[in-house]
Amino acid sequence: MNKISILSRSGLAALGALAVSPAHAAWTLNMNEGVTDLTSKVFGLHMLIFWICVVIGIGVFGAMLYSVIVHRKSRGFEASHFHESTVVEIAWTIVPFIILIAVAIPAAGTLLQIEDSSDPDMTIRVTGHQWLWEYDYVDSNVHFFSRLDRDSDQARQRNSGIDPNTVDNYLRNVDNPMVVPVDTKVRLLLSASDVIHSWWVPELGGKKDAIPGYINDMWFQANETGVYRGQCAELCGRGHAFMPIVVKVVSQSDYDNWVREQGGNPNADSDLATGQPSTNEADAQAQTSADESATAGDATEARTSDGSTNNEQAAEDSIVGTGEQDDQGGDNADSEAAEASPDRGSPQVPDPDEEDQSSSENSQDSEGQQDDSAAAEGEMSRDELMSQGEQVYGNLCAACHQPDGSGMPAAGFPAMKGSAVATGDINTHIGQILNGKGAMPPYKGTLDDTQIAAVVTYERNAFGNDTGDVVQPSQVAAQR
Repeated sequence: MNKISILSRSGLAALGALAVSPAHAAWTLNMNEGVTDLTSKVFGLHMLIFWICVVIGIGVFGAMLYSVIVHRKSRGFEASHFHESTVVEIAWTIVPFIILIAVAIPAAGTLLQIEDSSDPDMTIRVTGHQWLWEYDYVDSNVHFFSRLDRDSDQARQRNSGIDPNTVDNYLRNVDNPMVVPVDTKVRLLLSASDVIHSWWVPELGGKKDAIPGYINDMWFQANETGVYRGQCAELCGRGHAFMPIVVKVVSQSDYDNWVREQGGNPNADSDLATGQPSTNEADAQAQTSADESATAGDATEARTSDGSTNNEQAAEDSIVGTGEQDDQGGDNADSEAAEASPDRGSPQVPDPDEEDQSSSENSQDSEGQQDDSAAAEGEMSRDELMSQGEQVYGNLCAACHQPDGSGMPAAGFPAMKGSAVATGDINTHIGQILNGKGAMPPYKGTLDDTQIAAVVTYERNAFGNDTGDVVQPSQVAAQR
């Protein structure tokens, strides 16, 4: 069997494997028309140029084939000998010029419309972080962060045992999608807090870079309700593949209800939404600068890292979740305690009646704080705090400090199990999450009092720490 035959059969086998593979993308030969008037115009422009190219191709290759077949030497034809032809030179100059003008006129009009974001019905400020999106509805007072959804995040982890094919929209789903009303002109103000990102949802048209210290803008107006998915289209670091975008287009009434559920006001207005510069705290430049952004280099990217690196330099450049960081300016006692915790295990929730087993010298003060907190109205139960705290820990901290709290010391991420912070003074623990420490960023602008109280309670009672401490949101509020 010759080499060509072997290669041919190998190629056919590879094509057959792709044909039966459950992971192959939907088969299509043309670009998506999208769901906006603008994407329809872009699609129409694409088809116009396509058919012009088809006509040119048929004309050129038709003339070539005709010449080759009809004027071949076997029929007695001899090639003409000439060095110039005024008619031909004029023709091949004027004809392409006319074609380019015919293409440029509609193309220029479409390009101008793409860049015309004036008179929007609403404005959303979009800030890219490694590796999540921040959305601020400046005319509805709604603000949230959008990260890779938990199911995809768990399935992508090494040795997770989860088949990605069983996860709906694997790596293309988020916990909090952007929600916009149908038939509404939406302007996006794009910036970034760390590196260059790019916001791209194909069905809505356009792709625009989000650049630190600079504000780009783009717009879209969806004509159909539905869920449209995209992703960051600019290589932005190790978690680039885990930065999806989901836009949910709903009716106006459903959008108004959603805004109210988020605590916003659907009838609010903003100078920024009408194209005028903002003069209040909603100023886009101030909010999207790296210094002001509460999630600049947010630790949420840790939940999208693969956790497999042993590169110490990469660990130094990485951001860790809640807890202490080795050799990042912390106390020696903290570092020694973290390094002295080689044991590993699954998270354990102690019996509520179990006595406080904390070895910290500040445990009595902590118990006094819990007694005072227990007398306050509206406090959360231990079970509620543990449940919410486990979710916050899983979303923000588990990738670095590991789901079982064992950490990754070789990569610079200390263990939560037996940690001097998680078993020590409660105020120190809360303060570190609020204000950050070393490479760990502050979470005071990312998490609310309830979320911080929940994750502190969880970290102090999971992983065998068994301190018995219960932290209430009022304690967190007192330290802000």
